[in-house]
Amino acid sequence: MTLALKPSCEKCAAPLPADAAGARICSFECTFCAACADAMRGICPNCGGELVPRPRRAARDAQNAGARA
Repeated sequence: MTLALKPSCEKCAAPLPADAAGARICSFECTFCAACADAMRGICPNCGGELVPRPRRAARDAQNAGARA
């Protein structure tokens, strides 16, 4: 099972491609841009979990993961 890399921030809709360095994620895969995560003090508004840097995936790897899902 691969980690779901959502394509945009759940708060401001900023694009967050799979290789984005500024994406933040909680253990439930809620996804936010770094600016929104910082404004929320690193706490997910949906579950109360910690927002941490999301692992990056190369564009070619993201396409391959989609084919396997």
